[in-house]
Amino acid sequence: MDQFITSSDLAGIIPEIILTLTALCVLSLEMIRLSRSSVSLLLSALGLVSAGIVVMQGDLSNVVLFGGMLKLNQYSLFFDILYLLIGLLTLIFSQGYLVKKGTELRAEYPALILFSVIGMMLMTRANDLVILFLGLELLSLSLYVLVGFLRNSLLSNESGIKYLLLGAFSTGFFLFGAALTYGAAGTTNYNEIAFAISSGSILSHVYLSLGIGLLLIGFAFKVALVPFHMWSPDVYQGAPTPITGFLCTAPKAAGFGALLKLFITAFPEVYPLWQNLFWILAALSMTVGNISALVQNNVKRMLAFSSISHAGYILIGALLFNSNGISAVLFYFAVYSAMNLGAFSIITIVEKDEKGMEFRDYRGLAAKYPWLALSMAIFMVSLAGLPPTAGFIGKYGLLSAAAANGFIWLVIIAVLNTLLSAYYYLRLIVNMYMKKEDDTEEIKYTIMNQYFVGLLAVIILILGIAPNFLLEIAEKATTIVF
Repeated sequence: MDQFITSSDLAGIIPEIILTLTALCVLSLEMIRLSRSSVSLLLSALGLVSAGIVVMQGDLSNVVLFGGMLKLNQYSLFFDILYLLIGLLTLIFSQGYLVKKGTELRAEYPALILFSVIGMMLMTRANDLVILFLGLELLSLSLYVLVGFLRNSLLSNESGIKYLLLGAFSTGFFLFGAALTYGAAGTTNYNEIAFAISSGSILSHVYLSLGIGLLLIGFAFKVALVPFHMWSPDVYQGAPTPITGFLCTAPKAAGFGALLKLFITAFPEVYPLWQNLFWILAALSMTVGNISALVQNNVKRMLAFSSISHAGYILIGALLFNSNGISAVLFYFAVYSAMNLGAFSIITIVEKDEKGMEFRDYRGLAAKYPWLALSMAIFMVSLAGLPPTAGFIGKYGLLSAAAANGFIWLVIIAVLNTLLSAYYYLRLIVNMYMKKEDDTEEIKYTIMNQYFVGLLAVIILILGIAPNFLLEIAEKATTIVF
């Protein structure tokens, strides 16, 4: 673009600049051997907090940066804060985990988390396919390394390779879709693509349809929608547990957030043509995810298939294409992130060598560690969508919005899947409270881990009883989009 970068452009990306400088500083201290693991984590946490303060104080009245390539508003603010909070909690729950697994916590670990947060922020701030692709690649490259970070674990190495190969394959779909869209519309800017479609100046509707389809395949892989979900269970099982919690929350939110913004801004004219496909993907993801989770004995694999089914629930709100559906999606993302981060943080605490992965490893946990079992029970009940938890409010919001828009059969499928999912969530609670195991091993945890696990459990209960505060924030974030 024939214009100079202005001071307002640079001011708009100060959070990304802060995170980049923090990551480089952490890596530099590691290079000159002046950094311990605690120092790296603390410095990275300060970078995330500083970026969050700047984000909340910025001008978010639909600010356009870099000639229309980035757009900041309440919608991007919601996701920015979500990414930063998830990144901060991941660093907290990672404390001591890698040492327990026999791997040194080097500075690359927090630095890669910071780089992945930058990538996610670019994805939901993007107003151009080029920026969206850059953010997606920065996120993906960071996650490939983080998934295989346990160098002494064959399972982690296998997960990293699988994720790298399949991720690169899906990136090819996304890039080819972006190229076809550019060829059809003559631009990569979201608003200009929408104008080209509405004015009838599209060069080829076939190329445009193929481009949208390939872009959707790329997104479907990133958020693990059926039938592009097969990587998810193996990667979730082999990755370091804090990274598994990070992987199934923030990147999934980034994928859906970018997908919604792209379709709402660039493809509003053709979006109704894709509703049937979204309907099918939502129904398949809910059903396949829940049925597959029923037969799992590994808790991380169970939660992996659970995340696939939850991606189907989220897609219900996405296909509505109105403010009620999108606000329900945003509320659900916040609640879903808290539930999964809490569940995986408890797995991080319980995990020791090869123990803590199977359902049987949680037998008798309530007798020896009642606060830990109670927190896990709250997270499982909320994931199942049962009252009085925030998970119930989130699912009720999605399904009521879908029913109001005439998607009755999809709502029926979602309700049946919710009833089905209650079995495997409650199965873990049964193991903790109703089955005794005399040789429950001693569990070591930090006070900070205990505090934040309890805090997440309390948040889930509070949002289940009084959700108005978060609902208002979600509604405010969608008014600028529609």
